Amino acid sequence: MLCAPPQTLRPSRPLLPPPRCSGSTQPSPSSAGNIRRQVLQPEGRAKLDPRSDRDFYAFPRLVKHVDDGFLATLTDLYRERVRPESDVLDLMSSWVSHLPPEMLFRRVVGHGLNAQELAKNPRLDYFFVSDLNREQRLELESASFDAVLCTVSVQYLQSPEKVFAEIHRVLKPGGVCIVSFSNRMFYEKAIGAWREGSAYSRVQLVTQYFQCVEGFTQPEVVRRLPPSDAGGKSGSSPLEALMRLFGQANSDPFYALISYRNFKPM
Repeated sequence: MLCAPPQTLRPSRPLLPPPRCSGSTQPSPSSAGNIRRQVLQPEGRAKLDPRSDRDFYAFPRLVKHVDDGFLATLTDLYRERVRPESDVLDLMSSWVSHLPPEMLFRRVVGHGLNAQELAKNPRLDYFFVSDLNREQRLELESASFDAVLCTVSVQYLQSPEKVFAEIHRVLKPGGVCIVSFSNRMFYEKAIGAWREGSAYSRVQLVTQYFQCVEGFTQPEVVRRLPPSDAGGKSGSSPLEALMRLFGQANSDPFYALISYRNFKPM
């Protein structure tokens, strides 16, 4: 549970009982996943735009960053892998969480960089604003979430090893983390290792983010590719290839990596 009062989206909605931030019931800080190794070199963490992320996201962007096919696939995946009545953390969220509309959860906590976007998200019970490239520590109780979700945002993390260690810490044993992405990005804010990579290398990169933290299961990869990509032949013009590079293709490829803290529940 939250160890500091978050901003509530609906003031009339009753708050949950105060969190237990001390005493024997709180998991020890040692429950955080140990970082085995660093995945990125300094140049791989660099961004073209040196401005702070809080400044870049100062204005709300109430748009969909991927197409409807991607979002439908993501919602179906959440329907399959996130259990009803779960405690869910939507990390690096925005004005929509893509959770199945018919599913009820104990609580959904959102995190992001723009309070106006988060305030418009109807699925969030609470939210908080912080810049994970400035401070990776999450002001959340250890072992308090059944699921952590990160949608089309992992490409912006400059200290992914520390962030994934925090994800491990806040997950309950057996809790799931689902990281999804496509080929779209704010190019100037994506890290060098992502900008310069291929679809394959980006999957491998996120795989290494999980593997570098002790206690995550081997990540499972889910892919849903447009027919031309899935068949191994692009059949596209150089212009279409360039559009795909900058995330402007008509059909967005879907990638998700799924890993659990300690074990996958039966």
